[in-house]
Amino acid sequence: MRVIGIDPGIVTTGYGVVDEVNHRLMYVASGSISTVAKLPLPKRLKKIYDELLAVFDAMKPAAVAVENTFVAKNFQSGLKLGQARGIALLAAEQYGVPVFDTTPTEVKLAVVGYGAARKDQVEVMVGRLLDLKSPPDSHHAADALAVAICYLHSARIRELTQRSEENPGLQSRRAHPL
Repeated sequence: MRVIGIDPGIVTTGYGVVDEVNHRLMYVASGSISTVAKLPLPKRLKKIYDELLAVFDAMKPAAVAVENTFVAKNFQSGLKLGQARGIALLAAEQYGVPVFDTTPTEVKLAVVGYGAARKDQVEVMVGRLLDLKSPPDSHHAADALAVAICYLHSARIRELTQRSEENPGLQSRRAHPL
């Protein structure tokens, strides 16, 4: 299964592409989409949208996971971040693949095992989990790879949960063989 993780941002949006083959994570690609601060916001958002669609076309993901970030320090920054996130969600929906949300805490738990891990800890673990020879080209790309890893780590749990919801009698028969 191929997943693209996205770390949305109006200045820089990171993306990371990870395959899972036989329960093994494999690095495929990562990078960043940067916008010019002098450009009007709609042009910046369009650039993010167009480049994400180009990445999806090139990488052909089975799913996209987007980090859901909350910024309480600066309302304007939070609003712009939300717009970049919306563009990432729209691009994935437009491409026609399942889109999943994840929080920074969930990502850190899945990758580092600690929900309050620092960025440098996440980057180190991304490198180890994907057996990278050198770190990704930016912390945005590393964060996006972590989002993809988080999705893949939780995919099996989602699958089992969905099966039990679709067939609730199956679980009770297993628990009570009589």
